Amino acid sequence: MLYVEILGNLPEMARDEVKAMLELAGGEIVGQDYLFLKVEAGKDAFPYLDRLGLAHEYGELIVEAESIEELLQKAEEVDWPIKGAFKVDTETMANCRHDVLDLPRKLGAVIHSQGFKVNLSKPDTLVRVYCGERVYAGIRYRFFDPKDFERRKAHNRPFFRPISLHPRVSRALVNLTKATREILDPMMGAGGILIEAGLLGLKVYGVDIKPEMVEGAETNLRHYGVKDYELKLGDATRLEELFPGKKFEAVATDPPYGTAATLAGKKRDELYGEVLRCIYNVLEDGGRLAIAFPTSFDGKSEAEKVGFRMLGRYYQRVHKSLERYFYVFEKE
Repeated sequence: MLYVEILGNLPEMARDEVKAMLELAGGEIVGQDYLFLKVEAGKDAFPYLDRLGLAHEYGELIVEAESIEELLQKAEEVDWPIKGAFKVDTETMANCRHDVLDLPRKLGAVIHSQGFKVNLSKPDTLVRVYCGERVYAGIRYRFFDPKDFERRKAHNRPFFRPISLHPRVSRALVNLTKATREILDPMMGAGGILIEAGLLGLKVYGVDIKPEMVEGAETNLRHYGVKDYELKLGDATRLEELFPGKKFEAVATDPPYGTAATLAGKKRDELYGEVLRCIYNVLEDGGRLAIAFPTSFDGKSEAEKVGFRMLGRYYQRVHKSLERYFYVFEKE
């Protein structure tokens, strides 16, 4: 049994990102306690879980209990898979209903009694305790360092445009498409989604109507070591002409949100509708689209008119003048 701790800013989207990766790996989510997911999966899932964007960490779930006393009792009965010295660290979630103040010392003593050494400053193994409705203890396998994502935020790229998704969200959009080979962003801007997809080993295709964006996106991709890419100057409503005969495994994009102004000579809602139709035509059957729209645009009904089926919708308030939904659609 494994566990995944997801982030709290877009929890439904984070859970569905984990679900999508587990579907590729042959695993499943079998329980949830606030931001703590219980996962049934084997080692084959690790490369997919390593892709996550909206997660804090994942690891092996060793003990689960209804109370602190039961947790400590069970901890005495299991063989802890600890390498080197260890430390116990507690995560008290917002729904925690147990007194965990002295738990690290008590659990540490139980594990220490099995012959393992304690190192509070530089442990080789981190034992993580989560307190929610129940209490859980496990071994951390992977921590998703926020600094890794911060380095790829818009202002840290060589080609900078202030309007850009956070790299964690871009990564999640890629993962929600379940892409394993390739992905297309037909309105790529500075290439933030393509950077995240490229770092996952996918071949990336990008389109933008502005020459400076195509040049800038290429500069950014090269800066982050992405080499397998194909970028084109063109219109997102003419993808079949740009890629004749090509069907894509997946598409992820964050269209411009212009309101009063027209976009590429079109009104915003008209442009969105045309882009949805064009994406549908270049997607493989069963392929997925992850896309963002402002809440004032009914993405679900417009996509369904084209033939898509909605798999997920996630609300985010960016600031007082921008609220949006992230959608996941499938071509049936």
